[in-house]
Amino acid sequence: MQHVIGIDFGTSNSVAVLRAPDGRTRSLLIDGHPILPSAIFLNSDGTVLVGRSAERAANSDPARFEPNPKRRIDDGSIFLGTNEISVTQSIATVLGEFRAEATRQMGPTPLEVRLTHPARWGKRRRAILTEAAAQAGFHNPQLIPEPVAAASYFTTALGTEITPGRSLAIYDLGGGTFDATVVRRTHAGFEVLAEEGVSDVGGLDFDHAIVEHLGALYGSQQSEEWERLMNPQTPAYRRYRRLLYEDVRAAKENLSRSNNAEIHLPALEIDAHITRAEFEKAARPKLAETVDCLGRALAAANLRPQDLVNIFLVGGSSRIPMISQLIHEKLGVPAKAFEQPETVVAEGAVRASSGPPPQGAPAARPVSGGPAVPASPVSGGHGAPAPATVMPQARPAPVPQQQPMEVGRPVPGPGHVPAKRPLHQDPAVLVTAAIVAILIVVFTVIVIIMSQ
Repeated sequence: MQHVIGIDFGTSNSVAVLRAPDGRTRSLLIDGHPILPSAIFLNSDGTVLVGRSAERAANSDPARFEPNPKRRIDDGSIFLGTNEISVTQSIATVLGEFRAEATRQMGPTPLEVRLTHPARWGKRRRAILTEAAAQAGFHNPQLIPEPVAAASYFTTALGTEITPGRSLAIYDLGGGTFDATVVRRTHAGFEVLAEEGVSDVGGLDFDHAIVEHLGALYGSQQSEEWERLMNPQTPAYRRYRRLLYEDVRAAKENLSRSNNAEIHLPALEIDAHITRAEFEKAARPKLAETVDCLGRALAAANLRPQDLVNIFLVGGSSRIPMISQLIHEKLGVPAKAFEQPETVVAEGAVRASSGPPPQGAPAARPVSGGPAVPASPVSGGHGAPAPATVMPQARPAPVPQQQPMEVGRPVPGPGHVPAKRPLHQDPAVLVTAAIVAILIVVFTVIVIIMSQ
């Protein structure tokens, strides 16, 4: 057994989890933190900073800063200041940070690499992720759909007993996208029954909803300053806008734990106040859209909410308390939330193996699955839908050796019944007739000799 690293490359944040040969797992800490901002910043000397270093450097020149490379995956390239870099390179830079830290902590240890991705990603997006991993030094990575990794976490880390044939739903709300997936337990692991998604709903959109709310309340007081803040034309106002969104994101996270938060509006020099009720009113339309999407995924899987083992909430934005409330209101069943939903997918990826389990935890089963129930196609020309699972599949039964077919003769299909040969073409009949003819000749010769 070798070390396994699972990486969940996210829109706003990325996470890596290590699994040792003895089965123990731990988060790969970057500067002491289990969560790495996915942001990048291009220095004037051509070097690229990642994570918190990128966020700090962005104050000097926001035009060289890209906070969400994952959201740009279909753009081909990204302009950072006056320089252009490929999206693949930008993703590779983030993955390379994990590679460098893993090497620093463990030395040049061989790593089995597992990268998670949204279940709806097509071939082209998955190919970009694979190429970015190779550029970062992670060769031959296994690509795992995020809901499959999440389901593995529930059955291994939590010891959740799910009997074959039972199903569960994954509600995955991240920084930039939402995915709803229904998976079914099989004897070998999990298979995806149905998946739906909304590409423009995530934590960033809730941040924007708060900013719009603040604009309606305070923007009219200093309309010109607010316009400069929302559409910055100078480095100073680009810096102000970034600081505003940083404060808004922190306030949003605080509202998951308390009933109010303070937000400073730079340039306007106003200390604004927002309550959880105000935030929920602003976010409710988008959140309701995600729950409707979850309902469509259940319908595509031909399941009722009551048929599920549970609905699991993953992704950093799933912390919003209103989500559980809306799911219960619209679907009539509760949902299960987690203390640190950002790490669930990455840890599930490393646990989805046949290696030794962590002490005190049930053995992890290899994740594999059969054909998925057809779901809605991936829109936007991003290639074929992702396969139901991508973990190592169970070894197929050996195929019996067949005799070589004659050239030009059609291969018999299932249920084929061979046509009977005419008697004059059957070899057995011909041999029998020849023997009988020889015996008759011999008998005739004997009779003639005896009669003389």
